[in-house]
Amino acid sequence: MRSVIEKPKPFYEQSYHAIKRMIFEGKLKPGERIAEAKLAKELGVSKSPLREAIRVLEKEGLIVIDSRVKVYQPTIKDVEEIYFCRMALESFAAGLTARIATAEELKTIEGVLQKTEEAILQSKEQNTIIELNDTFHDLIIQYTQNSLLRKQLNDLEGLIYYFRILNFEGEKRAEAILEQHREIFRHMKQRDDEQASKAMIRHLQLDLDHLTAVLSHQ
Repeated sequence: MRSVIEKPKPFYEQSYHAIKRMIFEGKLKPGERIAEAKLAKELGVSKSPLREAIRVLEKEGLIVIDSRVKVYQPTIKDVEEIYFCRMALESFAAGLTARIATAEELKTIEGVLQKTEEAILQSKEQNTIIELNDTFHDLIIQYTQNSLLRKQLNDLEGLIYYFRILNFEGEKRAEAILEQHREIFRHMKQRDDEQASKAMIRHLQLDLDHLTAVLSHQ
């Protein structure tokens, strides 16, 4: 049997994932200036791959470059615009997946909800629950079999995940979001595309309301 030796990932790619993780984990705060020399030293890379990673993160919207390099700081207007796009695209996705998803695909989505419930009951780390919530939405989009729809949402992926983290602030958020996901799935399992679509819009509107309140408080 032939053995395949995996090539190490380029430094810029490793830097990209490291910086993204630091933003998502709050080690780099919204609006915080990034000192390139200091960060390059911390990551153990030269400035060149670091700057390449920063350019990719700028395209994703997680870093802003004007006179300085800074971590993106969300505004209520930004959040509203992203969520209105999500409502249009993901409500369509929920309805379409309700119609065309296979029984096995629906079972996979249901499995994610079960894992989410278990993670909440076991008080697992918030990141684990956020990733499961992310998977729930991703599977619905994936099972539409619509590559253009997936591309449009993938372009917003970084900001959507960032907002999802901020949206977990507050008591019993995981439980509230899980219940809303269950409602969406219940209609999908019943093959009721109209109600699945409406349930997705209600869910995203509630997310938007909560996130707006969090940002207003901050």
